[in-house]
Amino acid sequence: MRYLGKELVSSLIATLVLALILGGVYPALVWAGANLLFPRRSSGSLVVEGGKTLGSDLIGQNFTSPRYFSGRPSAAGNGYDAANSGGSNLGPLSQKLIDGVKERVAEYRKQNGLAEDARVPADAVLASGSGLDPHISIQNAALQVPRVAKARGMREETVRHFVEQHSQGRDLGVLGEPRVHVLLLNLALDQYPGGTP
Repeated sequence: MRYLGKELVSSLIATLVLALILGGVYPALVWAGANLLFPRRSSGSLVVEGGKTLGSDLIGQNFTSPRYFSGRPSAAGNGYDAANSGGSNLGPLSQKLIDGVKERVAEYRKQNGLAEDARVPADAVLASGSGLDPHISIQNAALQVPRVAKARGMREETVRHFVEQHSQGRDLGVLGEPRVHVLLLNLALDQYPGGTP
């Protein structure tokens, strides 16, 4: 019985010490290190202008005005809901997915003044795995240039220049595809003197 009591006390002490280290000390060190080394990233990579938080570099937003580049569709909650991050989980043979893509393709063509048989980039009609992707492909952005330029009363060449300025290459030169950050592009257009009627 004495041996059992000794083992019980040892187990309780070990549990409390590990709980303190792994549940308190370690997370506090990681939090402090992240805030010290990567202050912007550790606080959500927020985009702040004039003291107002406009969004995050990491999470897309739903832009519906013709004056703005549209982001990738989102299946996260009601759209770009970080608390409900995830895809639709619809398989490639799902009729619901097929019908939804057909509707998005038709809407994209209509919105951007494209021919009925024009090819539409996949990222314009399919949500990403997380549903939060803030980027679109360069091809997707290029197809939206005429619409955005017309709505803003700008020359298409000027809007194309903005797209080029806000294009990002592959990560580490090989990962992913070249892309455009939609929020940063739209904010830059809003700041352009000739871009806001």
